[in-house]
Amino acid sequence: MATSRALAYLESAKNLAGCAGGLVGLVLTFTGVAGAYWPVVIAGLYGAGALIAPPGRPEAPAFEAPAEQLEALRADFATLSAYLAKVDLPPAAGGRLTELNTVLASLLEPGWVAEALADDPEAIRSLSRAIRQDVPESVDTFVRTRWWTRLQPGTDPPERHLERQLTLLYDEACATATVLREVEARRQETHTRYLEERRRGR
Repeated sequence: MATSRALAYLESAKNLAGCAGGLVGLVLTFTGVAGAYWPVVIAGLYGAGALIAPPGRPEAPAFEAPAEQLEALRADFATLSAYLAKVDLPPAAGGRLTELNTVLASLLEPGWVAEALADDPEAIRSLSRAIRQDVPESVDTFVRTRWWTRLQPGTDPPERHLERQLTLLYDEACATATVLREVEARRQETHTRYLEERRRGR
């Protein structure tokens, strides 16, 4: 550990700047400028060089780029779709799930829509949460609760909760699409104002 720290310091900007200062001290010594105080001059110039050098910094971590996040999200959505295809859902919940999946698939479609999505980290987080957590948890909870309901008839129907949950997730996905649409609308309006101002400037 100590050896690695010593090697790291030898390669650091502070040591290199200090060495440059010490080299200036040697030049002053050989030219007779430093006189009898040459050790102090060399040490002082080395210290001054080390002090003014910028401090070392660790490399910032490299995280997934938005495009890479979307690729992983598409793969997870395909996995989720394969799971959902095996689940027997009541018609109302199944219809709501189809609507939700249509919105999610459209937002993840490669091309300019995905490029707009990649510029909105919050939208990516929202879709990731829906695909990787909310939808599978809602469906799995329904399947398990439905089994218990068959043993104890008369309790609150689990499909009612599932349909409500899927409706909320559908509304959330639509809200994400609305945010992205509004960004594009503002971009269009900005370009219109630019063209109008350019025309007035002629």
